[in-house]
Amino acid sequence: MITGMPRIAIAVTDFASTVDTFRRCFGMPVVDASASTVASLGVHVGMCVPEGGSNIELMSPVEASSPLGRSLQGFLDRRGEGLFALMLEAADPDAEAVELAARGLDVLPLMPGAAGRDIHPRSTHGVLVRVYPTNSFTERSDDPIGQPEIAGIARVIIAVHDAEEAARPYTEGFALDSTPPEVDTDRGVVSVVCRPPTGGVIELVSPHDASRPFAGRIQQFLDEGQEGMFALVLQTENPEAAAGALAAAGVSVDRADGVEASVFGTRLMIETTSMAANRS
Repeated sequence: MITGMPRIAIAVTDFASTVDTFRRCFGMPVVDASASTVASLGVHVGMCVPEGGSNIELMSPVEASSPLGRSLQGFLDRRGEGLFALMLEAADPDAEAVELAARGLDVLPLMPGAAGRDIHPRSTHGVLVRVYPTNSFTERSDDPIGQPEIAGIARVIIAVHDAEEAARPYTEGFALDSTPPEVDTDRGVVSVVCRPPTGGVIELVSPHDASRPFAGRIQQFLDEGQEGMFALVLQTENPEAAAGALAAAGVSVDRADGVEASVFGTRLMIETTSMAANRS
């Protein structure tokens, strides 16, 4: 049984700069686990641990010969920086992997040195899913909370051609509770929301009315030849104030359709806490 969505990983090239940006510009406390992960996995790992939602994991290859380093470097070479993997948790990932394979998901062989099991993106509409043990990361950071104060991941938005069809690996494969497909006329998409027991939620969206700005961007993403993770939705009490602070700190911010920041190949949509809760 899946017990939660603890984090989503971003693959980056300049680890130090990425950690600095999330600390200084987004006000997020970060646990730098590199002292252990470079030796054991051949990668830098920094975990953004804000309050609420799911964490943001920052990953950068160090040793390209290590399995995880090779996987990260291959992703960066193919696609550049950006959203790399969606993490789920289960009490026993190996036992869960047997169940997931029986339900039709493409479970990969155990990666040497890995604590979890990987699901190939071809069975999850472009998303690399990694299943780790429950409470796989519990450290907190002593970093002071900066401004703007932005919470963790409320939703990950996955862009797909057919939301109802694409939801099946998540509802039937991962056995997540979900909403029925629903047309969101404001955004111009068909939406299915899947709810892990803890952490943020997973929203699959497909274009319904591409004349709407959000649906148009989803359509453009799909026209570029890929399904997959489109954006992370974060929460704050005052998105406009956060947008001003981010812009002043040098972060690219777009206010044309809500507040959206772009960093390290990753689209971060910033909503009010109440708005994010309504869609969750």
